[in-house]
Amino acid sequence: VQPNNYSTFYDDQRQNWSIMFESEKAAVDFSKQVCIAKCNSSPALDSVLCQDLLLGEGQGVEGGDSLEVAYTGWLFQNNGLGQVFDSNVNKDKLLRLKLGSGKVIKGWEEGMLGMKKGGRRFLIIPPAWAYGAQGVAARVPPDSTLVFEVELRRVKLAKESSGSDGLSVSSRDSPAPSPVPSSDGFSSD
Repeated sequence: VQPNNYSTFYDDQRQNWSIMFESEKAAVDFSKQVCIAKCNSSPALDSVLCQDLLLGEGQGVEGGDSLEVAYTGWLFQNNGLGQVFDSNVNKDKLLRLKLGSGKVIKGWEEGMLGMKKGGRRFLIIPPAWAYGAQGVAARVPPDSTLVFEVELRRVKLAKESSGSDGLSVSSRDSPAPSPVPSSDGFSSD
């Protein structure tokens, strides 16, 4: 996924292709379908499939970073998106998590690595990386493959508070001074 509604990819002959879409929505929808096709064409899904929908800006997140995300989760049914089983998109509260702390399913921990602030990513997560054989009562059947669209709204880098040279490391992705942190420790923007 590239800025200005471009996507680039390569085919099974390793030939590169670029497509320009008329709208961001068309580019995002196409990218989701590519990820679903990848899932459907793999004999057994044994790791998380990630597809960036929007790249975002700044530093890619790593373990230990604190994130606030908006997300929607679907069951993967009949080779595509099934019913939504969870979402916080139209709610007031974002999901707060510390990457690598084990508070969310393993597929999220893996699938969100490298995301940037403002980025959106599509994740297809096999049962072993999600809720496994137990599922979630009344919401996720046992052995379900899950699909999430996650948007990284706010980031607090773990290294922000302890720059070894006395400078705030949060400015490592740009020479501009970092914004004044708000009271909750997240950047005011």
